[in-house]
Amino acid sequence: MKLTRRNFLAWAGLSAIGAVACDAFGDDLKTQSPVNQPEDLVKGRDNWYATLCRHCPSSEGVLVRVMEGRAKKVQGNPKYPINLGKQSARCDAGLQALYHPDRLAGPLLRINGTLQPVGWNIALDKLKEQLETRGEDLVLVTEPLSGPLGTIAGRFAQAFGGSHITFEALSNATYQAAVKNVFDQELLPDLDIGNANFLLSFGADFLSTWISPTRWSIGFGDLRDAEVGSGRGTFVQIDPRFSMTAANADKWLPIKPGMEGHLALSLAHVIVQEKLQADDVDLQALTGGQEAGFLADFSPESIGPKLGWPEAMLGGRSAAESIRELARDFASHRPSLAIGGDSAGAQKNGLFNLEAIYALNYLVGSVGATGGLRFNPKSPLPEWPQPPVVAALAQWQQVVSALNEGKTKLLLVHQADPVYGLPQAVGLEDAIKRTDVFTVSFSPFLDETSALADLILPDRIYLEDWGADTPNPGPGFQVVGIQQPVVNPLSSLDPRSFGDILLSTAQELREDARLPWNNLLEALEESSNALFALDRGSIDAGSEKEFWTKLLRQGGWWDEKTTGPAVKPTEGLYSQIAKGASEPAALGSSEFYLIPFAHNTLLDGRNTHLPWAQSAPDPITTVTWQTWVEVNARRASDMGWREGDVIRIEANGSFIQALLYPNPALPPDVVAVPMGQGRRNGPGYAVGGEERESSNILSILDAALVNETGALAWAGNRVRLAPTGESLRVSKFEGEYAAREIGNQIINNPGEEIIKTVAPGGH
Repeated sequence: MKLTRRNFLAWAGLSAIGAVACDAFGDDLKTQSPVNQPEDLVKGRDNWYATLCRHCPSSEGVLVRVMEGRAKKVQGNPKYPINLGKQSARCDAGLQALYHPDRLAGPLLRINGTLQPVGWNIALDKLKEQLETRGEDLVLVTEPLSGPLGTIAGRFAQAFGGSHITFEALSNATYQAAVKNVFDQELLPDLDIGNANFLLSFGADFLSTWISPTRWSIGFGDLRDAEVGSGRGTFVQIDPRFSMTAANADKWLPIKPGMEGHLALSLAHVIVQEKLQADDVDLQALTGGQEAGFLADFSPESIGPKLGWPEAMLGGRSAAESIRELARDFASHRPSLAIGGDSAGAQKNGLFNLEAIYALNYLVGSVGATGGLRFNPKSPLPEWPQPPVVAALAQWQQVVSALNEGKTKLLLVHQADPVYGLPQAVGLEDAIKRTDVFTVSFSPFLDETSALADLILPDRIYLEDWGADTPNPGPGFQVVGIQQPVVNPLSSLDPRSFGDILLSTAQELREDARLPWNNLLEALEESSNALFALDRGSIDAGSEKEFWTKLLRQGGWWDEKTTGPAVKPTEGLYSQIAKGASEPAALGSSEFYLIPFAHNTLLDGRNTHLPWAQSAPDPITTVTWQTWVEVNARRASDMGWREGDVIRIEANGSFIQALLYPNPALPPDVVAVPMGQGRRNGPGYAVGGEERESSNILSILDAALVNETGALAWAGNRVRLAPTGESLRVSKFEGEYAAREIGNQIINNPGEEIIKTVAPGGH
């Protein structure tokens, strides 16, 4: 039956029909959910439904406890290969989005300058009108999408002659480019941390926010377990900031921002010079026949003095001696694994840094091996976008130019907030305000971008909607995760599925040849049938219907026998990397390097509206609800600053304010600021927690690009700090005793040891 406006509005209220309870806990829970879940349903029994969490980029598999038609709890799906029953704090907090008091109840249309409630028929007519008159000049902005929704979004934009662009404030464009250049792979590799014996990480806060922290944390637990593999492994973190990951390291070595790649090549120089490489490594191919000679410029004696390592931190050894010792440990305790990300790839020379880091794995035989990098196969469903390509900053600069020139007249935005997440220097907010572009938001909450919209069509929360995902990175074999609606929206709310809106609108405008599905569920069932036809994997079924039911119960499909390809280095790989070496070029001439970092629960700001995410203490400082700036404790004391002082952070002609947190575990010339706060529009939990002027650190960054990738060099700024003369109490759980350095240890409370390294507190 062809989808009509009447059918769409009728079906939209029944999208939880067909949700299937999971079988993760045994046969007693293999029951189908009620067709409708009335408010007064009381049966004294709960059901658990498998779905995907959508509050962090890794889309973890979760189970949702539903009782009397209401979701009560979220926990990890023990069968889903990405997170194996564990879940992040972000998944727990995501439950609050379902019952949030500030959810938009229905469509809003800007009338006489203000957003006013309207019915769905009026709102959809307005969308249709804009597509008919401005469709050829549209830009559709979404979060990175895979699954059928990614296909629908891409085809929808193409159907009207527009373009589909994705947004993440901290994109992995540089990391993806490094993987392509070093390993010739489009998909990100799985990190077999659990089977490694020596882990060397450059900048990646993989235990907190980087890529897939829940999966990496499971592997890290195995690395530390003396009963697993070859015994308790060793972990060294090289990072200018003392992160949660650094706090769990055997040794943390701060480094001058942007020098990570030079250190990696220096380690490679030692390994090749002292013939410490794995037996089957083809040095002739890797080095282009030059072996150690081509890395002479990266000898420890040349690189060591540039790293910013104080001798007191190195136990009296020189930096050159420490590099040689680290190289020997890394090469001799195989399987060894070298990884890099976050700030290491967010300098102007970030691509060089990551290429040099990941190439180390070739030298120790960890490419495609147990305890190393495992590569992922292509998706079993090639019609889905895989991997979803995140737009680099250079593409966003083109979008803004098109807006200013009048080439883009219709802007559609779904589950993305580029006005908040892009630096002010890009000019997106000004372009939207200044031009006659018609902006449509599909956000269920107000944010910086939706507050500028002319029309808001609130989307459903993930617990109310269908979807799917092919994780990137996967676990080394094919995985398809399924998202099913486990509850219906509250009776006071009237959201609509973004995918269904696109499909119904396209059909009304006679574009059903490109978009033949009546709704998102139909597209998902078509993909399920395609998986059934493969006749392999984790689901054994005799019919398409049985396969679909088991797919929902299990939370997805995977095939552990279909693994990734074997990878070989290109000829002269190290020569190519060395030729691309460049010194770090910090932006500005101020005295402090700025290291922004994703908040443990707020991430880049996407979860700021969730009070559980706001109140979850930062793992290092225990601060909640506020933006703070970490400054070396001795440096702060010398300047007469104390904890809680309101500090003005200036860069590129703009500034924010944050509360001072003296941190002994920070180099004297580095300051660190979490992302996520400083919103001007949105729910009260997002905008009411700050008592100062804007504290969005992303807003003051220079719009500088990582060389060759066009990504934002968000860790390449220098800033100036100045006290405002005001002071506030820092909201933290640390107690009366601030973190401080005593001898060779950093402690929080007396007698509580945190990490056995010397803090870089010298002047």
